[in-house]
Amino acid sequence: MTVPKTRTAAEVISLLNLAPHPEKGYYIETFRDKPSSTETTSRAASTYIYYLLDNTSGNSHWHRVLDAVEAWHYYAGAPLQLSLAWNDGTPIREHVLGPDLWEGQRPQVVIQRGEWQAAKTLGEWTLVGCSVAPGFEFGSFEMAEEGWVPDEGAKGQ
Repeated sequence: MTVPKTRTAAEVISLLNLAPHPEKGYYIETFRDKPSSTETTSRAASTYIYYLLDNTSGNSHWHRVLDAVEAWHYYAGAPLQLSLAWNDGTPIREHVLGPDLWEGQRPQVVIQRGEWQAAKTLGEWTLVGCSVAPGFEFGSFEMAEEGWVPDEGAKGQ
């Protein structure tokens, strides 16, 4: 059995032709579905991207998609911590995307419409996929200002 060669983030970025993403990291849209013929909107039914977050980029900004559900899928590299919050006084929930199911990692995490999210790689880099339905539109994307964190209420009381 051949052991896979370890690759750098720069090699993956080049191979997949990824570009800088506004929330940090790198991405490329790989699929944009056409609206069904029965829909009255021109919005895509779904979209898919590759997204790479490396440790030199730092954590992604808190952001949310206001009107679509998003699923993150783990593909390669280190596990990725995905933080989810509603900004309503409830605690931030932490999920780890990765290959080690017996260590609590999961290959997929679903984010609900309007739910705040932020990500950080737990190693050198992580490659994930993000599927959005209905299709992603930057007009429905909200990114928090640098340093913003969701309201978790009174911790420890």
